[in-house]
Amino acid sequence: MNRLRRILNAIAGVAVLALGLAAGPAQASAGVDSTQTVRFASAPWPGVTIKTTVAQTVLEAIGYQTDLTHASWTIALQGVVRGDIDADLGIWMPTQKSTVQPLVAAGKIDLLVKNVPDAQYDLVVPDYVWNAGIHSIADLNARAEKFDHRIYGIEAGNDGNQIVEEAIEGNVYDLGEWRLRASSTAAMLAEAGRAIDDKRWIVFLGWKPHWMNIKYDLRYLEDPKAIWGGGSSVWTAINPAYAKAHPNVTRFLKQMVVPAEIQSQWIYDYGYDKQSAEDVARRWLSGHMDRVARWLEGVTTADGKTPALAAVEKALAE
Repeated sequence: MNRLRRILNAIAGVAVLALGLAAGPAQASAGVDSTQTVRFASAPWPGVTIKTTVAQTVLEAIGYQTDLTHASWTIALQGVVRGDIDADLGIWMPTQKSTVQPLVAAGKIDLLVKNVPDAQYDLVVPDYVWNAGIHSIADLNARAEKFDHRIYGIEAGNDGNQIVEEAIEGNVYDLGEWRLRASSTAAMLAEAGRAIDDKRWIVFLGWKPHWMNIKYDLRYLEDPKAIWGGGSSVWTAINPAYAKAHPNVTRFLKQMVVPAEIQSQWIYDYGYDKQSAEDVARRWLSGHMDRVARWLEGVTTADGKTPALAAVEKALAE
């Protein structure tokens, strides 16, 4: 793939998305090759970026062009609603349920598949804290001084931060005297890394898939009051009209399911080890054609003439 083309497409995609939100569906779709170009959008998170790059690599190998627009997750989702964007592979449920579910109920988007069925989003502690007896959020306050009454979060307004803030405000799990330290994802993980190196006690927002699950020995705290909404999963959202008009692409996207362990390794290679997304995608695909075959069952090349798997194998061998 041409990296310059991808960057230019992303810049152009932002402009198209912005114009679409302002001008309406008819103008937003003007000039777009809706037959052969598959338009993705994602929040600028390493997990959905690398996962989308894997999908793009497969689709380009079987004859499609692709675009990837980075935007906030709410703007990306609105792009899918309006038809400016065809699919978004980064919808976290249930943490985004309050925004997503009304759109599903209104028929404005389809949740196609749990592309990471075993995701998780919760509070985490290092293994040595778990081994000392902190197994649940309910255990935190009894040892509050060890944590300095502090929970580390990420960017302000994030759903996870809001869950913690609401628990503090409501004194859920006796957290009323605690405080949330909001920062960036990078700053939070840097603080966690320093604490782990020093064997200090720390509790922070954790999720998988992510490289933190490979770099550190972390344990996800039990949540008996289910303030995090139960088990998490990551979904593929698709524009309903696109899904109906393009069954070949839709079939591939519906069959593209990735365990959290695999995507965590992608994120480690791309987001932590700083390898290019394209290199990570091509190398992994080349070494895991058995799983790719399952993704491509019943899928053809864009022209409908050739089984997709053969085309992917050929493209990756070049």
